[in-house]
Amino acid sequence: MLRQSSGDRLFQAANTTFLLLLVALILYPLLYIVSASVSDPTYVNSGQMWLFPKGFTLEGYNRVFRNADIWTGYMNSIVYTVGGVALNLAVTLPCAYALSRRNLAGRQAFTLFIVFTMFFSGGLIPTYLLVKSLGLVNTYGALILPSAASAINIIVSRTFFQGNVPQEMEEAAAMDGCSDFRLFMQIILPLSKALIAVMALFYGVGHWNQYFNALIYLSNRELYPLQLFLREILVQQEISAQMLTTGSDLEMDMSEQTRISELIKYAVMIIAALPLLIVFPFVQKHFVQGVMIGSLKQ
Repeated sequence: MLRQSSGDRLFQAANTTFLLLLVALILYPLLYIVSASVSDPTYVNSGQMWLFPKGFTLEGYNRVFRNADIWTGYMNSIVYTVGGVALNLAVTLPCAYALSRRNLAGRQAFTLFIVFTMFFSGGLIPTYLLVKSLGLVNTYGALILPSAASAINIIVSRTFFQGNVPQEMEEAAAMDGCSDFRLFMQIILPLSKALIAVMALFYGVGHWNQYFNALIYLSNRELYPLQLFLREILVQQEISAQMLTTGSDLEMDMSEQTRISELIKYAVMIIAALPLLIVFPFVQKHFVQGVMIGSLKQ
């Protein structure tokens, strides 16, 4: 091993210190919210709880899980995310693969058209009129079909295919009588697991966190995603009486309602973020490989 100079050691120490501070800045808000969701709001509001739980209680989670709106939002968000990601991958990957092949006629024009949409769009009102004319308002399709593909993800996927799928492989498959569809399904996709994982995560996070499109296209609460109910609680300060009171505490005073509402807010934050926190570690190992190759390799 090469001996490190004092300058190298100082540089590594500075990098390590910076990274540790960065990790602390990222982890502290998350740990604070988790602790606040199971702590007595009295300690939270007074500043006595700043990292670890104090006055442990699960009352906030109990009230959230008893609320029908939260379960409705959860199920709808799962439908939007699973259905949306499936459609996104079904559109993005074949499109990107076709654009990556040199023998596709007019591929430069198609690429230019896709890139153009990254800078210019029809705007909110024309988009709403289009969705309405298609009969998608107040349907599940309103949050899935308009976002069937992302221009930037198509470009990243195209670059990945260009750098990782050699033309000679296609020629060898064609000589063996392999059709284009079979080539894509049985050879190309198995070689692109890293890209698929990254694209699924990108699209999945977008679908799970979306609320603006739901705010515009949905008025039926039975179709609301979880993020709209979360918005009502955190932004509009609207917490239903069903969550604040139960059959045994209908005469709850205002101070107690405020205390319960604080518990509910932190509990809902954790519940909304939990699925992504669970899924991310399983695809994190593909992140650097998929994103760096798809973004940089030409």
